[in-house]
Amino acid sequence: MRHREPSSAAKSSSRRNFLAASATVATGAALSQLAIQSRAYAAGTDVIKVGIVGCGGRCTGAAVNAMNVDPGAKLVAMCDLFMDRVQGKREMLKKQKPDQVDVPDDRCFAGFDGYKKVIACADVVLIANAAKFHPLHARAALDAGKHVFVEKPHGIDPKGIKDLIAACDFAKEKKLSIVSGLQSRFEPAYQETMKRIHDGAIGDIVTIEENFLRAPYVLSKRQPGMTELQYQCSTQYHFTWLSGDDVPQSLVHNVDRSLWAMRDQPPVKCHALAGRSSMTDPLYGNVFDHHSVIYEFANGVKLYAFCRTTDNCYNEVSSLIYGTKGRCNLLAGRIDGETKWSYAGPKANPYDVEVKALLDSVRKGEPINSGYHMARSTLATIMGQLSCYTGKEMKWDAVAASDFCYPPKPEECSFDMEPPVKPGPDGKYPTYVPGFTKLL
Repeated sequence: MRHREPSSAAKSSSRRNFLAASATVATGAALSQLAIQSRAYAAGTDVIKVGIVGCGGRCTGAAVNAMNVDPGAKLVAMCDLFMDRVQGKREMLKKQKPDQVDVPDDRCFAGFDGYKKVIACADVVLIANAAKFHPLHARAALDAGKHVFVEKPHGIDPKGIKDLIAACDFAKEKKLSIVSGLQSRFEPAYQETMKRIHDGAIGDIVTIEENFLRAPYVLSKRQPGMTELQYQCSTQYHFTWLSGDDVPQSLVHNVDRSLWAMRDQPPVKCHALAGRSSMTDPLYGNVFDHHSVIYEFANGVKLYAFCRTTDNCYNEVSSLIYGTKGRCNLLAGRIDGETKWSYAGPKANPYDVEVKALLDSVRKGEPINSGYHMARSTLATIMGQLSCYTGKEMKWDAVAASDFCYPPKPEECSFDMEPPVKPGPDGKYPTYVPGFTKLL
């Protein structure tokens, strides 16, 4: 039986369990707690100054999570490409957390360089904007000595993932925390279920099926007076150069769980079938509306991964793992076969707990680093998306070695530039054509 849950119901878990599960968490032993605190808090107080880069629902949600789990967390700076979004979300957050929101007009920033100003104001930076910019903004925050939460996906192309890996390595060197928005690794039910899989409860894994099937999301109509570039930036999920499309954007949670089940070995290759079927109106930009990717691991195990953003269709979100002795419905926390088991332990708010892990690490002087999985899982989805676009088999080693990026480079973006993609005479945007498109 498949487990269904809303697409917004991504999960996370307790910091204690996360630390126990991760073999790569930095201990911070070389850096005294006093030194961390002198950098992490406002002088003479227990306040942690939080800044957010991006004022969409996810980043403002992460700010609320931070204030939920830590009374000393105070939101002090906000930025977005558009000032009206900053001001609107500031008023919303003030109503929810009046005692923890202190963002005057001079700490509201807009434009492509607003992130630099937020970083200068904050101790902890929450990054959840267009994924194209995640590696650049994460590294800038770390360079400034700030701790970072960065939402998935953690890049949209191989060059971005190389930059992210360098940022994670830098964070370890400087004893700074970088926490991923791939919440599954924090979720107590997933952790306990995965432990049982690794202990042999379903035998050897034979195959995995991953589904993220749902209707289109976050659709934004063009507002009067917007330039073409402003419009594309206002609806970033629907343009590849900003979001990377739906395999990195959405299926990354599923792929991260699959790689976890496979003890974090990457797939060696993949091939894919994908395209646009019905979501062809200009409102949907230039992304595909359905993707199917088949990954193969070195031991022959295959992962069948599907995502879709189409109206009036069957929807499902699931992670189904099949072994020689049974099967696991991971999202339901259930194992069937020779072993029958269901998770009955504590549950946690997924979004609260992943941010709590970050803030606890700052307060205790014990930096944590999600680099052990966030880059690998994201790169696997990028490999799948490239196969979708080109129709070609993609191999892990070739993709990992590539410097391909969707132009322009993140640091070169400005509202003065030409849009990377433009609508045709019919108002529709050109899309990649499998079998003809060449990218790597």
